[in-house]
Amino acid sequence: MPADRPTIVATSGGLVRGERTLYGFGPLLHHLLERAGVTGRAPVLCHVGTAMGDERWRNAQLSEAGEAVGVVVRHCNLFPMPPSADLADYVGSCDAVWVGGGSVANLLALWRLHGLDAAMASAWRAGVVLGGVSAGSLCWHVGGTTDSFGPELAPVTNGLGLLPYANGVHYDSEARRRPLLQALVADGTLPDAYATDDGVGLVYEGTDLVEVVSEVDGKAAYRVTRAGATAVEARLEARRLTA
Repeated sequence: MPADRPTIVATSGGLVRGERTLYGFGPLLHHLLERAGVTGRAPVLCHVGTAMGDERWRNAQLSEAGEAVGVVVRHCNLFPMPPSADLADYVGSCDAVWVGGGSVANLLALWRLHGLDAAMASAWRAGVVLGGVSAGSLCWHVGGTTDSFGPELAPVTNGLGLLPYANGVHYDSEARRRPLLQALVADGTLPDAYATDDGVGLVYEGTDLVEVVSEVDGKAAYRVTRAGATAVEARLEARRLTA
């Protein structure tokens, strides 16, 4: 059963330490799956690890984490080749997508090379719930701040643009993220933005932000808007998700 409206859960969290596994599905990832509305069978999650080069050990850990909570995890690897000649069908046959962190610049380049960008857009319109962490949050937006190009943060401006905003991730844990995002919004390099503290997720239906959710107490999201030659930041309180 697809989501009622095209839905994206863009986060700075989602994976936690498992009880008996390296990774566990945190409340943000469970919320993404709940948004898919699956009943009567195990939900199918498409994991996309392009941003870290499709690490097979990470795939195995995600499969193990899914098995622990009754979720079937499929992996859309682009190395050494895509898993199907029809990526739109491959992604569209899943209930939700989880995109891992890493290099958003490399992710975008490879998705476009193989047509995975179009497959994601098609799945989103059909009701497959899209989501992810860090690079897996930035990619759905117009752009944001990234360390894809080197140790110094830089703007990325060629995101998929399913959401017409910029995005800031790790807003409270990496000191350079906040001032750079504000500067890029202020000078017009990036459009108005939404940013997340670690452990926080942005829930969009269509292109509307409908809720801010968190798996950590005291964390928030932020709306950053351009006002003349400056940027104005507003705190958006989050609803605390249960485990």
